[in-house]
Amino acid sequence: MNRLKHAITGITGSGILAGLAFVLAGSLHAAPAFAADPIRIGDINSYKRLPAHTIPYKMGVELAIEEINAEGGVLGRPLELVSRDDAGKPGEAVKIAEELISKDRVALISGTLFSHIGLALTSFAGEKKVLYVAAEPLADALVWANGNRYTFRLRPSTYMQASMLAREAAKNPAKRWATIAPNYAYGKDAVAAFKKVLTAIRPDVEFVAEQWPGLFKIDAGAEVQALAAAEPEAIYNVTFGGDLAKFVREGKLRGLFEDRLVVGLLTGEPEYLDPLKGEAPEGWLVTGYPWYDIDTPEHAAFLAAYQGKYDDYPRIGSIVGYNTMLTVAALITRAGSTDTEAMVDALEGLSFDAPTGPITFRALDHQSTMGAYVGWTTLEDGRGKMVDWTYMDGADHFPPDDEVRAMRPSS
Repeated sequence: MNRLKHAITGITGSGILAGLAFVLAGSLHAAPAFAADPIRIGDINSYKRLPAHTIPYKMGVELAIEEINAEGGVLGRPLELVSRDDAGKPGEAVKIAEELISKDRVALISGTLFSHIGLALTSFAGEKKVLYVAAEPLADALVWANGNRYTFRLRPSTYMQASMLAREAAKNPAKRWATIAPNYAYGKDAVAAFKKVLTAIRPDVEFVAEQWPGLFKIDAGAEVQALAAAEPEAIYNVTFGGDLAKFVREGKLRGLFEDRLVVGLLTGEPEYLDPLKGEAPEGWLVTGYPWYDIDTPEHAAFLAAYQGKYDDYPRIGSIVGYNTMLTVAALITRAGSTDTEAMVDALEGLSFDAPTGPITFRALDHQSTMGAYVGWTTLEDGRGKMVDWTYMDGADHFPPDDEVRAMRPSS
C-alpha cells in the first residue's frame, strides 16, 4: 500500500505536509479501527444507462477507498461512498445532488459520465456552492463557458483529447476530411476542437461532410452512405458505445474505411473496443487505455491490486474512478477539513501522483492535467488492441491561457 502513501505525500503546496494525516495503520486485510465519523462522498453516475463504463468506474472508486481507509483514512477519518443512479437524466441528477447534500450530509459530489448531466451538476454546484469533482464528463463548457468556483474536472476534456489526435492526424497527407459525432454537447465540442487544432497545423485541409446522429439513435447504414458520398480522404469519428459498434460494422460492410485514415475519439477504450471482438477496426488512430502494456511501477501496482480484488482487468472507467478518489483524499488532506471553501481553495493548484502519472488541477480553469493514451488499433487473437501508443500529458494540450480566460465567466 506504499504507493497510496507516496501519492498523497507527493502533494505540493505550502503547509501541506504539516497537515498530512495519511498514516499507514495496516493493510487491506487488517483495516484500522476509526473513532471519528466517516467523510461521506456523494457519488452520482449513470449506472443503469451505460453500465459498461460506469460499473468499472465504481470498481476503481471502491478499490481506492478500500486502500485509503486501510492506510488510516483521511484526517484520521474513513471515506464512505454514498452512491446514487441518475438514470441518465440531468433533472434526476440534480434532485439526487440536493438529497445527498441535505439528507446524507456528504462533503462533496463526485462522479458522472454524460456531458449533459455534468453540465447540470456544474450549474447546481455554482448555485448552491457545493464542491463538485466531475470525474468523466468531457464537454469543454464544464470548466470553460459554464465554469464556476465550485466545479473541477479530472478527466482530460474533449478539447484536450481532440488536440492530441489532431496533432497526430496532421502528420498524414489527407486533405479532405469528414466527421461523424453524436448531436449533443460532447460531440459538438469534439468536432469543433479537432477542426480548430488540425486547421491551425494544416491550413490546407478541408471538411467536406458532417454527420450528426442522435445519441444512441444512429442509422449507421445511412450515415456511412452519406460519408462515402463525400469522398473524404480521412474520417474523424466521435461515436461511442452501441453507436460505435453499429458504425464500425456498417462501415466495414460498405468499405468506408478502406484506404482512408480513420481517427476515433475514445475508440481505443476497452469499454468500447472489447465488445467488438473480431470486428474491431484496424489501423485507426485513437485515444484509449492499453492497460496490458503500461509498464510503469505505479500502474503495475494499480493493475495488480485491481486484478487481485476483482479477478478482472481494468477499463478506462476503472482508472478514472481510482484517480477520482485519490483526488478527494489529496484535496481534503491539503484543506485540513471538509469545509467547502477550504476544499475548493485546496483543489486549486493541487498536485499529486497517480497510476497514470502526475496530475495537477489548474487554478486557472479547474481542469486537471491528467493525460490520455494515443495509439493505433489492431486485431490480436481475435480482439482489438492498441499498439504503438504514447501517453500524452494533458498539460501540453490546452488553448492559450488568454483564450481560456476569455471563455470562462468572471467570478
